[in-house]
Amino acid sequence: MVVETSPKNIIEKIWQSHVVKHSEGHPAVFAVDLMLIHEVTSAQAFQTLAQRKLPVFDPSRLVATLDHSTPTDDNRWQIQDEAARNQVNTLRENCKKYKIPLLDFDQGQGIVHVIGPELGLTQPGMTIVCGDSHTSTHGAFGALAFGIGTSEVAHVLATGCLLQEKPKTMKVEFRGQFRKGVFAKDAILALINKIGVGGAAGHIIEYTGESISAMNMEERMTVCNMSIECGARAGMIAPDQMVDKLRDFLEWRWYAHRKNAWRHYHR
Repeated sequence: MVVETSPKNIIEKIWQSHVVKHSEGHPAVFAVDLMLIHEVTSAQAFQTLAQRKLPVFDPSRLVATLDHSTPTDDNRWQIQDEAARNQVNTLRENCKKYKIPLLDFDQGQGIVHVIGPELGLTQPGMTIVCGDSHTSTHGAFGALAFGIGTSEVAHVLATGCLLQEKPKTMKVEFRGQFRKGVFAKDAILALINKIGVGGAAGHIIEYTGESISAMNMEERMTVCNMSIECGARAGMIAPDQMVDKLRDFLEWRWYAHRKNAWRHYHR
């Protein structure tokens, strides 16, 4: 017997491998490999858990950092703004209560979209969410990553899953090489100008082409980061386009090296 199946792009493959359950006419129960947490969109989510007396499903799938409400003064521990100070201290308390790893000022704190790649938390084939729309940054590493709302943060904390409709996909190919003075941000701005701020609404974009292959990892992060500015749910670059650069970037990143999760991309 021959079973014919249509080829799937990387977005569809990752989606399919993370669907826990799907009943027709309903959203899929979709598994999340990693949720990044910061102080602004997490407080009400933790409050929901406390009110419902729910435990955190799996703290090992979570990493928290201080980001949006942090000062840039020399003494970062002294936060003058009361609202910001409350947000930061509330995150510290919740992470302690639920045993969630927290990157505090003396423990690797950084921008929530940057610590994942810097530490090797972000890896190909993963599903990653965060209460921030620019979570699509992680798509540069072949991860399916997107922002979620506070109520969804609570859902992931409690279950490790989300209710999600299967996204539509869009392929964007950048052909040729950039001329001198043209950079990654120019490329994504050109796309936004061409299709409009709602041109990719409801879609996850897969970026391909010679120009994308020539980019380093930081440039790819820039492109994927700004995918939401044309209405996309997320942006992604398939790792098979960039095995060497991806492998070299992750080679000695702490989490990637420890777990050796990227071993399939070795020479």
